[in-house]
Amino acid sequence: MTKTTIADAAWLSDKRLQALLAALNEGGEEARIAGGAVRNALMGQDVTDIDIATTTIPNETIRRAEAAGFKAIPTGYEHGTVTVVSDGKPFEVTTLRADVETNGRHAVVAFGRDWQADANRRDFTINALYADAKGKVYDLVGGLKDLEDRNLRFIGEAEERIREDYLRILRFFRFFAWYGAGRPDAQGLKACARLKDGLGGLSVERVWMELKKLLSAPDPHRAILWMRQTGVLTAILPESEKWGIDSMVPLVETEKALGWEPDALLRLAAILPPYPPKIEELAKRLRLSRAETATLVEWAEAPQPSHETSEKTLRQQLYQHPAQAMKMRLRLALVATRQRAMQDAEILRESASLQRQLELVDSYQRPVFPLKGEDLLQLGMKPGKAVGELLGQLEKEWQDSDFSLSRDALLERAKQKTGEA
Repeated sequence: MTKTTIADAAWLSDKRLQALLAALNEGGEEARIAGGAVRNALMGQDVTDIDIATTTIPNETIRRAEAAGFKAIPTGYEHGTVTVVSDGKPFEVTTLRADVETNGRHAVVAFGRDWQADANRRDFTINALYADAKGKVYDLVGGLKDLEDRNLRFIGEAEERIREDYLRILRFFRFFAWYGAGRPDAQGLKACARLKDGLGGLSVERVWMELKKLLSAPDPHRAILWMRQTGVLTAILPESEKWGIDSMVPLVETEKALGWEPDALLRLAAILPPYPPKIEELAKRLRLSRAETATLVEWAEAPQPSHETSEKTLRQQLYQHPAQAMKMRLRLALVATRQRAMQDAEILRESASLQRQLELVDSYQRPVFPLKGEDLLQLGMKPGKAVGELLGQLEKEWQDSDFSLSRDALLERAKQKTGEA
């Protein structure tokens, strides 16, 4: 039976939310909780952001909010959006709208009082649900049935919705990854495939944001598969075209089996070739953050794992490469080995070895090389290139000793090499 109330949602009784709704509902006006908070509450999922739709125009929203003791910030005033804050808790309040002219994310809107018109301008049926202060759910576009069936469907004509904002192509696959089941809506798939060239006109930051959210879903493999089938994946990640997405399923299975938290960057790495120039090109194109870029480049530069790698060699590799990069490499190698082990029990031993290596990585603490250039200068060496070269030789010998050579032993070797022993 389709659920038609969210009265049991704990957050609904928040005094700040109820006070704001009461203020907005006075004098014949009406305010309802809208979109994701209602959807997630119906699905029993966490709710972080609470958006409110209201018949009050922005000036009146601000007046009522401030009169009730809230702070009101006109964050998107021209589009009817006011962020209302109480004790650090933000609520995004938006006047009911109808599109007058659509131009991607810069639509011209008219404020109104028509809930149906407001619902019709939203993207998917499951995102156009409303709930009043008591938790009664209002469904004007068939979203409840789609939510029950885990069916992600555009409101109205899919192509029309996409032409209004091409980012909706990526949102289609992102919401399918989080909330869909079975095969995606056929009309939506066809529209995404036909209009994928429109992705080229989007802000790359928005593209990466949507892709990252998609890759953070509990199990994004079906969405990734359909993105590949429609050509959308190649449009935004051409680096993945000849590499394959077969590792996504075993990666998700391994995450669940071993208790790994979903990692969007690891999942991205799983469908990319570990080739630094391509990774750098991707990072520049999508404008990844410095930290994200460094993580992926360091992963690509890290050595390919082997179940035959000794602990000594692994410690040397960990000294030479960031532990996070090594961990990503080992995790993906373990995923591949576990996949092969299904057909060959002998491969289980390889998996066990890689698992032990991962445990070593998790407990690894990088040692500090006990010598500095100043130590060599005190031995009588003159400043210059030779100091760095000798320091590098000694550090290599220290690594070869499995980091066991003491400072005194290294100084003695330095004296021998400089002829001062």
